[in-house]
Amino acid sequence: MKPLDSSDSEEDLNPETHKKSLEKLKNIDPDFYNFLEENDENLLNFDLDSEDDVSDKNDDEESVHVPGPLTGDSDESDFEEEDSKPTKGKITLKLVKQWQAELQSDGKIKHTTLTTVIKAFNAAMLRATSEDGTSQGEFKVEGSSIFNAVIQMCVLYLPTALKKYLGIEQSGKDPRNCKHFIKIKGPLVAYLNDLLKLLGGVTSENILTVLLKHLHQMCIYVACFGRISKQSLKKLIIFWSTGEETVRVLAFLCILRITRNQQAALLDRVLKAMYMTYVKNCKFVSPSTWPGINFMRRSLVEMFTLDLNVSYQHVFLYIRQLAIHLRNAIVVQKVENRQAVYNWQFINSLHLWADLLGATSNKLQLQPLIYPLVMIITNTIKLVPTHQYYPLRFHCIDILMNLSKDTNTFIPILPFIVEVLTSYDFNKKHKKVSMKPIDFSCILRLAKSQLTENGFKDATIERLYALLLEYTANESHNIAFPDISLLAIMQLKQFLKTCTVANYTKKLRQLLEKIEENAKFIDSERSKISFSLKDDKMIKAWESSIKTKGTPLSIFFDNWNKVNRIQKRKKITKNDEIAGELPMIKRPKINEQKITKAENKGPLVLFPSDSEDDKTQFGEEEETSSPIKVKKIKKKRQTKKVKSNNKKKTDDHEMNIPDKGDIVQDLSVSDW
Repeated sequence: MKPLDSSDSEEDLNPETHKKSLEKLKNIDPDFYNFLEENDENLLNFDLDSEDDVSDKNDDEESVHVPGPLTGDSDESDFEEEDSKPTKGKITLKLVKQWQAELQSDGKIKHTTLTTVIKAFNAAMLRATSEDGTSQGEFKVEGSSIFNAVIQMCVLYLPTALKKYLGIEQSGKDPRNCKHFIKIKGPLVAYLNDLLKLLGGVTSENILTVLLKHLHQMCIYVACFGRISKQSLKKLIIFWSTGEETVRVLAFLCILRITRNQQAALLDRVLKAMYMTYVKNCKFVSPSTWPGINFMRRSLVEMFTLDLNVSYQHVFLYIRQLAIHLRNAIVVQKVENRQAVYNWQFINSLHLWADLLGATSNKLQLQPLIYPLVMIITNTIKLVPTHQYYPLRFHCIDILMNLSKDTNTFIPILPFIVEVLTSYDFNKKHKKVSMKPIDFSCILRLAKSQLTENGFKDATIERLYALLLEYTANESHNIAFPDISLLAIMQLKQFLKTCTVANYTKKLRQLLEKIEENAKFIDSERSKISFSLKDDKMIKAWESSIKTKGTPLSIFFDNWNKVNRIQKRKKITKNDEIAGELPMIKRPKINEQKITKAENKGPLVLFPSDSEDDKTQFGEEEETSSPIKVKKIKKKRQTKKVKSNNKKKTDDHEMNIPDKGDIVQDLSVSDW
């Protein structure tokens, strides 16, 4: 390469020549010149008075051009170096770790630490809700890793730090009575508002469960503020009615905790809102929605039992509304009024109040409502007593039986069950063959086409058998059982005389025998008593002793119920489909056509011995007289050996199935 002369270097470093070259550049390429002018002005501005010091500047390191700072944000802003100087208000991972250590410290929690952490959470929420993804405030959250770190810090460590700051770690006193509550009140309101905003914007089930667990820890602070309590309850009731299983449970636990802390102010509003939500979400019933409806009903019963004096006003009002709908349907006799009664919302409401009255049977506040509820249910059955509404009848009978059992109240249910045996002709030939059995659990009304199928009669007999057996088993220890069961015995005998279907008569004859056996048992035990029938205490003691001993009908029902539950679980889980192919025993194929002509020429044995002892005893004689029979005996022994070997293989296969433990763990709300 050609060495650089000193004259050339001086000319190149002369500011005037450099300025002229830049002017030429401005004329030749104005876009590039504008780019330099906007991004780095150091290239364009030269000091003209420094001509004499050009040679000194060549040796000076500061004369080397240093590019200006870039204004665009880097994609790797989440992974900053810890040594780099943070900009004012910008949150870094190092800063988050520092705050986390202060929240976990064993000493006193500083007020400034809590307020700073709450402000950081607010900055993260502003970033999440803003359109451009930036937060404007005292702190700035940039990048998803910083956002996640701030949220995780608050969710994991803020509740314990707040308890430590207020001094309520062990004592369960009201936070409003604490000394430092006034100082933290403002930041706490801001934090709870931001937490509710975050709950409203989350769609992932896993993140929602985490935030609901955190809210459950913060419920003691939520109950301190009336406006925040109402806002949180409104969102929690939506989660309770429409969320997934875990979300529903956590939402209900939060509702229960907030309501208990402000029971006098919130219970009225919560009961009304939860009941209206329950009615709205039980309009459609299917096997997939049944678990959610059952959970809502049971949890709503739990809420009504918090204060029965307050609940009585609500229950009385809602039962009265059901009675008004039923009265309009009976009086007006129009399709619209009938549909207001014969729907799932009406039936599920009856189910709810029956469960509530059964759960509070040991308390006197709600017991006067048993009679009006029973009258509503029985008149609902009588409204349209046709074959199409047999499923609805069975649902109402089921509600009445549970109510009678839970409240220990005698309800005349038996006529509504045995009425089906006389109101429908089961000897009628069906026009269609149903591919699947009809399930009455999720329907209230049958279509006309279903009434002509054989599945309708089969399902009706199955349901009648189950209801009769359950009702008589529940009353089997009653001292008046022979008198109560008389109607059922008469109707069953009449049905067995007229019915010609063998499957139906066989099933109901077995039930009739068990009922008669139990009636004779009670009659024999009743003949031994010496007390008066007016003595209620002695009668109750006698019935409880008979119940503990066990009656023939109750023992039979318990065994049947175990088998029935297993069959129901198989239907729900579809175990038969999941099981797949079971191990098969491979039997060897015996080809009888391979017998040779020489073997067929032997004498025919007309009466061969079936016992193996005879074969072993006379084995030598048979070998000389009939070679064909000896070969047949050998083949039989070989096939028996193959069968025994295959059986051993299948037994070993069944014994070596690994026993997997229960992988489902119980949900702990306090454990994060």
